[in-house]
Amino acid sequence: MKATDGPGIAVIVSTYDRPDALSAVLRSLAAQTYRRFEIVVADDGSGPETRVLVERHAEESSLELRHIRQEDRGYRLAAVRNRAAASTEQPYLIFLDGDCIVRPDYVDRHARLAEPGHFVHGSRVRLDPGLSRIAIERGLGIGRWSGARWLGEWFRGRVDRFTPLLRVPLGPMRRLSPRRWRGAKGCNLALWRSDVLAVNGFDEGFQGWGFEDNDLVVRLIRNGVRRKEGRYAVPVLHLWHPSRGPDPDSRERFERRLRSDAVRAERGVDRYM
Repeated sequence: MKATDGPGIAVIVSTYDRPDALSAVLRSLAAQTYRRFEIVVADDGSGPETRVLVERHAEESSLELRHIRQEDRGYRLAAVRNRAAASTEQPYLIFLDGDCIVRPDYVDRHARLAEPGHFVHGSRVRLDPGLSRIAIERGLGIGRWSGARWLGEWFRGRVDRFTPLLRVPLGPMRRLSPRRWRGAKGCNLALWRSDVLAVNGFDEGFQGWGFEDNDLVVRLIRNGVRRKEGRYAVPVLHLWHPSRGPDPDSRERFERRLRSDAVRAERGVDRYM
């Protein structure tokens, strides 16, 4: 498949008040070999600096870039992702966090993995604070580093893993765990928009950090969508940020979901359609 073939794609980049990281991510998206995609910045209430930044990137980019912002009323990632999904008509969605830099063939490889009835979960490599600063300053350069360079950074302890950056053609092995929800993260998740709408998107009852992405994947699987492994194909470079534990209310809500048979979110994307 050529870099210009494949589905029309919307890359939905979620962000909140981290414009330096967002700028690096948008620069990495502007350098993609695959061009049949648009960018939707899903902003969970950032200040005016983010708006100015997105406007500047939109003026400089040949890609369509839109800014979907909601009022800052606490952590509402599920809601702003729903707003972004409702705002596009592209058939295939890639959810990406605003602190995850991508390599130049990232969208192209996601397009090659896209398959009806499947979602694709990609992997991530976490960078330490020093390497994250370099990545923010030289986002395009770090995306083109060789495997040997990354192996060296792993030996120095500046990245948590090296193997996700390898390119391994897994073929049919990508479908070995079709009903596995564990490990799927919204920072690097691709799926058909029609499948998202069928389960009413993200559940906006999740208003604390964590589990809104696991919940979406569980409901997708219950609705017949199958997992396709994206490891060794579509890694992201996750910039350092202070760690935090999941919100207890979100954890409890997700545990209740696992005990139920619900498929559709009660408060979801249909609010914005």
